[in-house]
Amino acid sequence: MASNFKIFVHANGENIHLKLAGDFDGSSACELLNTLKKYCHRTSGAYIHTNCLKQIDPFGRDVFQTNLNMLNGRCAPLVFTGDNARQLAPEGSKLL
Repeated sequence: MASNFKIFVHANGENIHLKLAGDFDGSSACELLNTLKKYCHRTSGAYIHTNCLKQIDPFGRDVFQTNLNMLNGRCAPLVFTGDNARQLAPEGSKLL
């Protein structure tokens, strides 16, 4: 994992908010997937906030997008927000 990568988790009503900070690489992608697996089955929606990401490594993005299918049926709908949302979100994702 990138040494400066962090995920801040905040529950707001029935939604979960994940604020990503630092550099996003392959290990960061695995950490994000594991965090989603842990939290998002208990929520109505999961918001992934990307404003605090400094860099998104193409390999990390690919790991995340390729393995999102492991959450099918076990995760609330994902919404990506922030300046880096378009770069991180899989095609067809909801963006704010």
